[in-house]
Amino acid sequence: MSYEITGKLVAKFDIVQRTETFKTREFVIEKTDNINGKAITNYVKFQCVQDKTAMPDKYNIGDEVKVQFNIKGTKWTKDGKDNYITNLDAWRMETLKLSVDVDIPPSPEYSDIPPAEDADELPF
Repeated sequence: MSYEITGKLVAKFDIVQRTETFKTREFVIEKTDNINGKAITNYVKFQCVQDKTAMPDKYNIGDEVKVQFNIKGTKWTKDGKDNYITNLDAWRMETLKLSVDVDIPPSPEYSDIPPAEDADELPF
């Protein structure tokens, strides 16, 4: 299952080579929500793995971004005790852009659709 969140990029960490064939990188976004008139700020740390470790490079600290991620959980037993860890594995990241819905009719010079009066005059 995939999730997404938007926020401000506040930290990018170095790539960590975990084993000879496995590498990770972490980054953090700041997410502020207004709940009952009170601003609540959370800092959410994500992990990128393998070929995704370069993903944060094209973004600057302070950029508003949307992150798509999966939740991964792992269990291991050490000294007879069960341990659990949860990772937010980011697999896509993009800059947020404001879009304005404006109804602009297509220009007749650039339209692929013939005007209505010419619709019956097909060349064949």
